[in-house]
Amino acid sequence: MKHIPQISPQEAAKLVKDGDILLQGGFGMTGNPVHLMKALAETTTKDLTFIGNNVGEPGIGGGLLLRNGQIKKMIGSFFTSNPEAVQAAQSGAVAYELLPQGTLAEAIRAGGAGIGGFYTPTSAGTPLAEERETKILNGVEQVFIPCIRGNVAFIRAWKADKCGNLQYRMTEQNFNKAMATAADIVVAEVEEIVEVGQLDPNQIHTPGCFVDYLVEAKLALEDLGSSASVASSRKVSDSRMNMAKRALSELKKGDIVNLGIGIPTLIADLIQPEDDINLHTENGMLGVGPVPTDGGGALDYPVNAGKIPVTALKGSSYFDSTESFGMIRGKHIDIAIMGGLEVDEKANLANWAVPGKPLLGVGGAMDLASGAKRLIITMTHTNSDGSSKIVKNCSLPLTAVGAVGMIITDLAVFEFIENQLTLIEVMPGSTLEEVRTKTDANFKLDLR
Repeated sequence: MKHIPQISPQEAAKLVKDGDILLQGGFGMTGNPVHLMKALAETTTKDLTFIGNNVGEPGIGGGLLLRNGQIKKMIGSFFTSNPEAVQAAQSGAVAYELLPQGTLAEAIRAGGAGIGGFYTPTSAGTPLAEERETKILNGVEQVFIPCIRGNVAFIRAWKADKCGNLQYRMTEQNFNKAMATAADIVVAEVEEIVEVGQLDPNQIHTPGCFVDYLVEAKLALEDLGSSASVASSRKVSDSRMNMAKRALSELKKGDIVNLGIGIPTLIADLIQPEDDINLHTENGMLGVGPVPTDGGGALDYPVNAGKIPVTALKGSSYFDSTESFGMIRGKHIDIAIMGGLEVDEKANLANWAVPGKPLLGVGGAMDLASGAKRLIITMTHTNSDGSSKIVKNCSLPLTAVGAVGMIITDLAVFEFIENQLTLIEVMPGSTLEEVRTKTDANFKLDLR
């Protein structure tokens, strides 16, 4: 079989020309081709359209290109993690396009499969659907998204053989697997290149026909930025823990559950093995266990969507971002629990953007809000100024339309029963009068 040329990071960087569309794999710094990006940042190549989940942390990965002024446009789902990206976008120095995480992954997959575009229910009725073609398909409003292809893709795999067959490790598949199919030139940075025949054909994730060049480059702890180690311990208020405990009571044995950042992450600490709750993380893992206790980080363990190293339970599985979001859109996730900024009487959710605030990312929220079988929102009942987060009509940009099933706040529990916002429970330490006073929306009463 034909052997794939093995080149240096510097030689790979020369393959990228001014004005190219560059695809960069990785989720945060996990599965990120950091050596290729560093080499590219040492060139004078400019006017790039950068496509990736995010541009990475300041001064790492795509963050280097951004700092150098080499990027003219960035397309991704979550730039908020890099303050320099937020500043560049909001100042107009760099053009940008936000896509929901699953939509981005599927657009890349479509580009690699020779499909011109697709319709998705994700983002329908939200600002991200404005000026896009929409249709009602199977009774559901869906948004047309064109495919994405690049001139060059820089990806990261764990092992390759000399024919270019690739294996990924743990949650490092993320966007890499799709990007390997969707560019004119694909360069795979790998930890190790082995002889042909040393990789089991049953364990090949990306066949060699997609790969043009190989670069062998070892990862070091400092290459991973904030993904390198487990987050420090946190102090949790009683009210936040009460919300997490109440949300846990909604889960039943066998449920497949996705937990958003913030209050929902506390639920993971409460789940016991006998609960038989199967946690899903959208960056490519089913069967998420607790954080490691041995001090190991992202070089040793998979990471969750919060970019925190986690352990894998028995029966866990790994997959790429396109398959993960196929699970979500295909209604294979029983419950999604996420935070909120506003929920209104029509079960609309706003939780990704506040006008005037430096938020520049939707991540997987839109996919999960519209795709999970049931959506539970956990949030404080009011804003810091005392205004209600449960409102008649959302004033903030929408995440999903008519998607919320339950709201759990520090004061109360609401459920949408026959499309009517209904108060079903008052939380410990609160009173019905307080809930009435601090809730802007109209609601029915059905206390249990």
